[in-house]
Amino acid sequence: MIDDDTSLLRALRLGLRSGGHEVFTAATGESGVSEAAVSAPDIVIVDLGLPDFDGLEVCRRIRQWSDVPIVMLSATETESRKVAALDGGADDYMTKPFGMAELEARIRVALRRSKSDSTDSQPTAISVGSLELDLVHHDARLDGAGVDLTGKEFDVLAYLARYAGRTCTHEMILSAVWGPGYGSEAQYLHAYVHRLRQKLHDPTGQLIRTIPGVGYVLNPEQRASTVEGNGS
Repeated sequence: MIDDDTSLLRALRLGLRSGGHEVFTAATGESGVSEAAVSAPDIVIVDLGLPDFDGLEVCRRIRQWSDVPIVMLSATETESRKVAALDGGADDYMTKPFGMAELEARIRVALRRSKSDSTDSQPTAISVGSLELDLVHHDARLDGAGVDLTGKEFDVLAYLARYAGRTCTHEMILSAVWGPGYGSEAQYLHAYVHRLRQKLHDPTGQLIRTIPGVGYVLNPEQRASTVEGNGS
């Protein structure tokens, strides 16, 4: 459970433990993502409003490496927020205040829908040649040296790395990183790939290759720090 309301955390922890659950808690998004990676829980319950980054960002980061069921909590019933949470990877959405019986019922539903081996099959890190990505902490390293990436830059690179050697279309990358509504906004992607190439010492596009009119492919056999050639 990830929530900065300590009273609510205490009450839910007691209630869920009395029902036979083992409960881990965190009060910030950063610590919650780390706890989820270490504990490998069967379900994550996260509040939409957190002190460092919101529940949508928590959900997005966890979805980089896990299909664990996620239930989003919020004090608002705004439809747009519910849609954003569900589109962002949450499996369910609950509005505060709520009863313990309802929460337990939703947990049971989410667990029934999940695959028993979903968290075990998802990597928390990806290595492609000299490039290493820590999907939990959003840490990128090139030849062992840290690479300073924004959140979206990391997400684009992580998506390409996950499918290294395969062509990823503009629509595939945009939908995965920005959401379903951005499938045709190719100019966003071009700008981010340009910045990634600069930061990865790949100005000519040999590491992140352009497939004209289609998308991009991360070349798993190309060392990022020694690239030569042409690209766009």
